[in-house]
Amino acid sequence: MCPNERTSTVQSVKVNDIGYASSLFVGDLRYFAPVSLVFAVQREISRFSGSEGDLSKFSTFWRPIPELLPDEDVRMRVVNVDPVIRAGTVRVTSISSSSLVQFGELRGICAESRVKNIREILTGLPLK
Repeated sequence: MCPNERTSTVQSVKVNDIGYASSLFVGDLRYFAPVSLVFAVQREISRFSGSEGDLSKFSTFWRPIPELLPDEDVRMRVVNVDPVIRAGTVRVTSISSSSLVQFGELRGICAESRVKNIREILTGLPLK
């Protein structure tokens, strides 16, 4: 084990739900790159033409995501007094849309989630 490597121990983990390109990972990862493309159409009257799923019509799915570049160098020195990271009970309600809950080392992550919601609500109808 290298001087800065650490071991993670967790007494127990409870996750209610994992979905949409997400993960619960126990152990070390070099790189994690989840991608979630979500297109949701909600209509009061179920009427579909069959062409709703063409994602190229929506810039949400093809527009480049701006890359955030650091504007200054950061130098860091880490001294881990204890080589073990200890956690008791971890409770997670939900992991969703290109997310990660991880116990261990992660060297890099590039997560992408693009969501387009369309809601067609009827207007002009009398209230009941």
